[in-house]
Amino acid sequence: MNLALTEEEAAFRDEMRTFFTTEIPAEIREKNRVGAELSREDLVTTMRILNANGLAVPHWPKEFGGRDWTPVQRHIWLDEMQLASVPEPLAFNASMVGPVIATFGSQELKEKFLPKTANVDIWWCQGFSEPEAGSDLASLRTTALRDGEDYIVNGQKTWTTLGQYADWIFALVRTDPTAPKKQAGISFLLIDLNTPGITMRPIKLIDGSVEVNEVFFENVRVPAENLVGEENQGWSYAKFLLGNERTGVARVGHTKVRLEEAKKHAAATKVGTGTLAEDPLFAARFAELENEVLALELTQLRMVSGSEDGKPNPASSILKLRGSELQQSATEMLMDIAGPDSLPYEAGEDIGSAEWAQRSVPTYLNYRKASIYGGSNEVQRQIIASTILGL
Repeated sequence: MNLALTEEEAAFRDEMRTFFTTEIPAEIREKNRVGAELSREDLVTTMRILNANGLAVPHWPKEFGGRDWTPVQRHIWLDEMQLASVPEPLAFNASMVGPVIATFGSQELKEKFLPKTANVDIWWCQGFSEPEAGSDLASLRTTALRDGEDYIVNGQKTWTTLGQYADWIFALVRTDPTAPKKQAGISFLLIDLNTPGITMRPIKLIDGSVEVNEVFFENVRVPAENLVGEENQGWSYAKFLLGNERTGVARVGHTKVRLEEAKKHAAATKVGTGTLAEDPLFAARFAELENEVLALELTQLRMVSGSEDGKPNPASSILKLRGSELQQSATEMLMDIAGPDSLPYEAGEDIGSAEWAQRSVPTYLNYRKASIYGGSNEVQRQIIASTILGL
């Protein structure tokens, strides 16, 4: 199998690289590169620039902003975006609800929501997990009972990422509580968060930030026209969505940028008569991590080059598993390089601890989530065992 880029693919890579490094504001890319918190405005600005140039949702239908690209071109697009530290298109819009509406929604829903979704005129959030329905998502209890031309929604969602910024939520709801199988009575509903009866409460994370929320629904009236596809078929749409969520989840380019940061800071950290980068044990650890990233990148390229038929590939579980582990390893390395300078938190520039060092522990703690979202790593191991190893 030839993993080298063709001349056309290399030219496409150069085109993407030039665009990402010249058209996206440098201050936004720098914030993303060093791991600083991006504002809502930063994310919206980036995605609108991408959308205006046909680079926000290339995997969508062409009539709604998609591009007729090969899988290799899509891989190059995402890799170059990550290497340039460009914030990726908002996943809830571009990779989750957008493809679901484009594939299963009525023409009216497509025309109403897809243009605004691609341009972040609507910011979506995800309403799947509940206090008693996480990995066992089909156990969800939020109900949506038909009442004339509306559904009446009652229940609770949790771990709703960036819900504080959102305008709408796409939610899995139980429309048939009497269905013989719990997966059979679930529907996919689009809900305006300004509707009376909705309460959103922030959940403070271990690093002190607010990234996820709880959402409560109390007799919320939702027009039945906001149902995506058929009633009680939401489980199929959810599986489709979760498959899209894993697109690019390996984040190889992102991890490469983290390692370059680690190399730079290690070279500037004095140890004895030399630097940390010259320490044999550290150099061996760094080389091992670089080799593991390279192996993951080659696996990703093999998978992309063999996915022209568009069929799901169980190897995506390997990408998710190893990709999340390597992201965590890179953040751990940065924290170790910072050493005692990592202990202050949001202390500013008036102390000897550099800002990157102060961010290292919160970032390390935050990236514990990478082995959970998109299907926990324990679930990915089960998929690998059953579908690849045949155990």
